[in-house]
Amino acid sequence: MKRVGFVLFAIANWQLIYGAQSEHSTSPSRQFVVYGPDAKVRGAISGLAEQTKTNLLGLLRQHDDWKTSVVVNLQPQQANVPEIPAADLRFSQTGFGIKLQLDLTISKNVDVSVVERELLHAILLELIYRKQPHIIAGAVLVEPPDWLIDGALALSPGRDRGPLIEAVGNTEKPLPLEKFLRQRPDLVDSAGRTLYRAYAFALMQMLLDGKNGGTQLAKYIDHLSESSNDPLAELKAQFPVLADDAERTWQLALNRLKSLQTFRLLTFAESEQRLDELLRVKISEPKKPVKLMRLDELTQHKLSASEKMALDQLKRDLMFLVPQTNPVLRPIGREYQEAATLLARGKRRGVQKRLSRLELTRQQLAVRMTEIDDYLNWFEATQMNSGSGNFTGYLKAVDQSQVPAPRRHDPLSVYVDALEDQFEN
Repeated sequence: MKRVGFVLFAIANWQLIYGAQSEHSTSPSRQFVVYGPDAKVRGAISGLAEQTKTNLLGLLRQHDDWKTSVVVNLQPQQANVPEIPAADLRFSQTGFGIKLQLDLTISKNVDVSVVERELLHAILLELIYRKQPHIIAGAVLVEPPDWLIDGALALSPGRDRGPLIEAVGNTEKPLPLEKFLRQRPDLVDSAGRTLYRAYAFALMQMLLDGKNGGTQLAKYIDHLSESSNDPLAELKAQFPVLADDAERTWQLALNRLKSLQTFRLLTFAESEQRLDELLRVKISEPKKPVKLMRLDELTQHKLSASEKMALDQLKRDLMFLVPQTNPVLRPIGREYQEAATLLARGKRRGVQKRLSRLELTRQQLAVRMTEIDDYLNWFEATQMNSGSGNFTGYLKAVDQSQVPAPRRHDPLSVYVDALEDQFEN
């Protein structure tokens, strides 16, 4: 999300000067060659492209081994040609393989989510045809399914999936899997588009939760160029989880997503407690008792396969918890999710410092929320004309404590009372 914010910042400050197209930047992996007159915007688009690819490779549990570069051509919006689309991906074949060129129309009102989607579209096309350097002239080129693009974007770190969970929860009769796979999202209205993204999110999560889900998804993408007109059969061929009863598995996945919908947000204390429970990562190894480890402990050494699996589970648990947490803790929950993602990929640099900062922020928030609760309780008890009744017993006890107790008349009490009167006078 930081990348997206930087893109918006750079675009907002870009003076739309259409310079020579020879000015270009090459991304760190060298897969993306970005042409445009402004170096800051080129850098922002390059960074967004690399982050989008990193997120996808993380889902697939694959290393970066690209073969075909993606040319990104930045052009300013022209008042006399308003019909130019914001993003136009050109996918064609040449004598040397496929050619990928993404033309982006840059303006202050550009929708960065559209840019991110088209970048992912191009990355998936390169993956589909990576092993086919020689394509026969006139061959029909296969596009990645829309659910694959939308599902991968929904699973990107830091995304708010609350609206998607709500969309599924508000649907009385969910679409059958086969009908969903054949749906055209470009032909539905805004509400239907949100529901389509929610279904895509549910399907991607279901496939990745299966045994070797990321690896199986990579194989599915690799075979898309040979796909038939039966999308459900293609999925069954690659994912054993769908082999027996695909529709039942699909409905169970949707019901699981529906169960996450909540009409009452967790309080700050409840959110903190649930977050503490999840951050004690459970490491399960064969023939060994379950071991609890903190995230910062996992930054100190190279992770085992069991520890990586535990971190993957933590990411999924956090993904479902964040929409239910108190709003002030949601950014922190997303940062923990990103930290778990980095650790699972073996990227430990800077994670320890990040976790320390998150812990300090949580402590400061806890103190501040306690102060707020104390103030609200005081205000309700002493300043409101009508109260909730929660403090009636407390106020009655205070009033009774202020009534002078009856004096005792035994010799010792009479002596002490006399001394007290002398000192007061």
